[in-house]
Amino acid sequence: MAAAGLILALDQGTTSSRAVVFDSAGEIRGIAQVPTAQDFPHPGWVNQDPNEIWETTKVVAREAVAKAGIEADQIAAIGIANQRETTILWDRTSGEPIGPAIVWQSRQSAPIVEQLVARGLTSQIQRITGLVPDAYFSATKIVWCFEQDPELRRRADGGDIAFGTVDSWLIWRLTQGREHVTDPSNAARTMLYDIRAGTWSDELLTALDIPAAILPAVRPNQRLICEIGPELLGATLPVMGVAGDQQAALFGQACYQPGQAKNTYGTGSFLLMNTGSEPMASAHQLLTTVAWDIGRQTVFALEGAIFNTGSAVQWLRDGLGIIDTAAAVEPLAASVPDAGGVVFVPALTGLGAPHWAPHARGTIVGITRGTTAAHIARATLEAIAFQTRDVVEAMERDSGIALHELRVDGGAAANDLLLQIQAEVLGVAVVRPQTIETTALGAAYLAGLGAGVWRDQAEVADRWLVDRRFAPEMAKQESDERYERWLEAVARSRGWHR
Repeated sequence: MAAAGLILALDQGTTSSRAVVFDSAGEIRGIAQVPTAQDFPHPGWVNQDPNEIWETTKVVAREAVAKAGIEADQIAAIGIANQRETTILWDRTSGEPIGPAIVWQSRQSAPIVEQLVARGLTSQIQRITGLVPDAYFSATKIVWCFEQDPELRRRADGGDIAFGTVDSWLIWRLTQGREHVTDPSNAARTMLYDIRAGTWSDELLTALDIPAAILPAVRPNQRLICEIGPELLGATLPVMGVAGDQQAALFGQACYQPGQAKNTYGTGSFLLMNTGSEPMASAHQLLTTVAWDIGRQTVFALEGAIFNTGSAVQWLRDGLGIIDTAAAVEPLAASVPDAGGVVFVPALTGLGAPHWAPHARGTIVGITRGTTAAHIARATLEAIAFQTRDVVEAMERDSGIALHELRVDGGAAANDLLLQIQAEVLGVAVVRPQTIETTALGAAYLAGLGAGVWRDQAEVADRWLVDRRFAPEMAKQESDERYERWLEAVARSRGWHR
């Protein structure tokens, strides 16, 4: 049977693996999701099992195809989106991982970052990679692994060890070890990639003493990345699109013009603005990153990475036990008109952009005898919105572009109260599309454009439809006063853990 214009998107995230079958209209035909576990062996450490990442990806791929009621040979192409920066090392011969995956949230390599800063490498790293030195990125996670096991570095020097972010790990397993590749959007998150030259940086590899032999080849986001055999679904299929999850969401939100921006509310929140064909350096501690390279021109973005948003809601559920499900935060927060003077800074694994304070820790201030679980729930939603304003203000100063609207997606974008609070805090419209599975959709669009399912980006942009627009109603003075109180709380959270 000939391919029927269907695309299978594999969306491997921090807390789950998901697969979605899209048709040529961009509609979902089948979807499957399986949670993945995280391990917290020490304060600030976050690890995962690489084999669980792979096994759950296989499960959801097969389940989504089955739910769509299709045969594998009806799939025109596969697209992959993945949690970024998460670091996996594996044995090239056996294919088995060497230790756990070190998740992007993990702070276990923070001391190595401090050493790099002390060596005066900050400006060099920013100039080459567009990133600020931080344990968030892959490079210091690799160094940390080598420091724990000196024999591992020797094996890496000999070419026996492979490094990859989750996209590379999945492609290695999908191709049974035939392909060790990544794409520019994921490579740009390692702190080892020269975003202007489009190559791995020999300068940084030398500075960090990381052998080039462990690195994957870098291929454009949209082309024949690899072919997978029939072992997964019963047919040989091309992988035609790969992107880090946040760049995939920017693509799925049809933010194709400079100045267009989206925010994805997931475990963390990630706000990206398309800045066009030239990388725009940040003077306010944002990240300059590759958005995508589709073979004709590299598009860049400014990014603000916020570490704890959805994970703060999960903490209300799993840590405090004040809600039974993440969705329950909305009615609980809506049961009070405001947070009652409570401010929650969810620096559960430090603060990301624009603060970059790895030693900040979660802080709740303003508690009184009248404070209830509802006030803390509302303060949590407000914290998500305030952190977004932190990034938007930095982004506007860097780019000189005033944000006119913010496109939103991710699981928490289904929370109407959060999006209304977000509109009040920003003072601009917040726009939710009809399809909030935009990470998977972006991977599907990249793959489908490569496979000829869609003609061009203009056709894709025409498919972006609004579900609801949230307009600000709060007076600007009140919004600004609440934001000033937030900044005071942030100052109190900094430098707490050493």
